[in-house]
Amino acid sequence: MSAALQINRLNKSFVTPSGVVHALKDIQLHVRPGEFVTIIGPSGCGKSTLLKIIAGLDIDYDGEVLLDQQPVRKPGIDKGFIFQEHRLFPWLTVERNIAADLPLSRHDTRRKVDDLIEAVRLKGFEKAYPRELSGGMSQRVAIARALLRNPKVLLLDEPFGALDAFTRGHMQEVLLDIWRRNKTMMIFVTHDIDEAVFLGNRVVIMDPRPGTIRGVIPIDLPYPRKKSSGSFQEFRRRVLSEFEKIDEPELVDSYGI
Repeated sequence: MSAALQINRLNKSFVTPSGVVHALKDIQLHVRPGEFVTIIGPSGCGKSTLLKIIAGLDIDYDGEVLLDQQPVRKPGIDKGFIFQEHRLFPWLTVERNIAADLPLSRHDTRRKVDDLIEAVRLKGFEKAYPRELSGGMSQRVAIARALLRNPKVLLLDEPFGALDAFTRGHMQEVLLDIWRRNKTMMIFVTHDIDEAVFLGNRVVIMDPRPGTIRGVIPIDLPYPRKKSSGSFQEFRRRVLSEFEKIDEPELVDSYGI
């Protein structure tokens, strides 16, 4: 199967008061349609920068990024982005946050919103406001909003990083359920090795400064996965073993990379 997302020889640098920071170097990554790829690496290795480039939020780079053979030059509805903070509109209800600028009076919009509310397990909270929701529930609204326009790829930048362990585990299950239903290509950044192995078809491990791909480990485990199983722990050890070989650079200002 051909790659839906192609990243070829991608390089990215920032100019800072202390000099030039090489955020990404020679990134080569191809992702197939419907694939779930997780990216893990230390702080400052360029994970978030890579997502922003794929999303079209940063076009100041060298190299090539193609989505369905088309160069990525700007943001668009074909690329959904989920941040660590849910970024909901506090004055809108759950259903109106999901619909965003689309009128709920339209039958097709109403049907899609209702289907997504059910998919993210928020039935009964359609009229609730963000202040009435937990952190995990708010992130589910953000995911539903991103999926409403059927993006080709959903980019998730540590979306569960601020959640407690129980809620985080629940959200991982919800996300996998959505992925199995929609088969949307997903690229998920995390610091959590268990999360990376639990979610991904492949785990991409990045080195810092400059950000490079150290290795890619296929996770040949069927879904649903059990974190306590011996096979899961074996893949976890493989990822951890590779991760522990990373040499941390001297601490400098990361500039959000």
